[in-house]
Amino acid sequence: MYRFLFVLLVSTISYSQTSIEDAKAFIAQKEFVKAQTEMTLFLESHPDDLEGLELLGDAYGYQKKWDKAIEQYQKLKQKRPENANYHYKYGGALGMKALSISKIEALGIIGDVKNAFLKAAQLDPTHIETRWALVELYVSLPGIVGGSFSKALMYANQLEELSKVDGYLAKGYVYEYDDEPELAEKNYRLAIEVGGSLTCYEKLTGFYEDQEQPKKAIENLEEAHDKHQRNAMHYQIGKVCADYNIQLDKGEAMLKTYIKNHSAKDGVPKEWAYYRLAQIYKHLEQTDEALIWIDKAISGLPDIDAFIDFKATL
Repeated sequence: MYRFLFVLLVSTISYSQTSIEDAKAFIAQKEFVKAQTEMTLFLESHPDDLEGLELLGDAYGYQKKWDKAIEQYQKLKQKRPENANYHYKYGGALGMKALSISKIEALGIIGDVKNAFLKAAQLDPTHIETRWALVELYVSLPGIVGGSFSKALMYANQLEELSKVDGYLAKGYVYEYDDEPELAEKNYRLAIEVGGSLTCYEKLTGFYEDQEQPKKAIENLEEAHDKHQRNAMHYQIGKVCADYNIQLDKGEAMLKTYIKNHSAKDGVPKEWAYYRLAQIYKHLEQTDEALIWIDKAISGLPDIDAFIDFKATL
């Protein structure tokens, strides 16, 4: 009898662990429907399993099924109200739902979003993701419904205490939207000095493009390429050259290098490089050459409106 119970217990634990690991693998492989199915079946016999509920919520979230994700995270924070991450995920799903509905409807849940993030921050003074969420929330909300650059900066300062890189990036973000470009640039530069990741360089490049400073954007991208030696940087440099009609010879060379060395890990399909080359040849008033490259782009990705619209201008 005892042996039977022991075998049954081990089998149950083994089944539970296998289901959990399978769901994690499905999510890692971006097979979110399979992860959802796996956890739905699993939770029928293990309705209180916290990891299972969280994985099901994550699977729904990746599919943008916000109401169903919210339902799972709601269960989690009710079962473990002291867990900061559950409040954070609940607030995040609510926030994503707010972005997917009308502004009037969204106003009704913004307070709940903010409260969830504030609760997570209170429960865990080291929770970096929550503080990023609060920075973005206070920056994006109008003042009339609780937006505040000073509060956003307060959480950016908390981030700096936890992670210098995150702190500088957050401060750059706040100052950029508060129309203080010199302070924004300073903090993005500090993030590069301390961290130097591609993300740091991308944030500064995006800032320069928003400020319509393409030469600085190109210089920053070249610095990033020198440090990281990523083929993707060739495309980004070519894109800026094409968009702003500057350093066209450099842009042409960068894009052709990108195409020559292209692989799936570069992220941007080759067709977008063809399109950027077409832009450059149009700037150079080489219409025939521009047509060759835009036709190559359309041939590979025929449903991209930008390609079709551009061809109509030639």
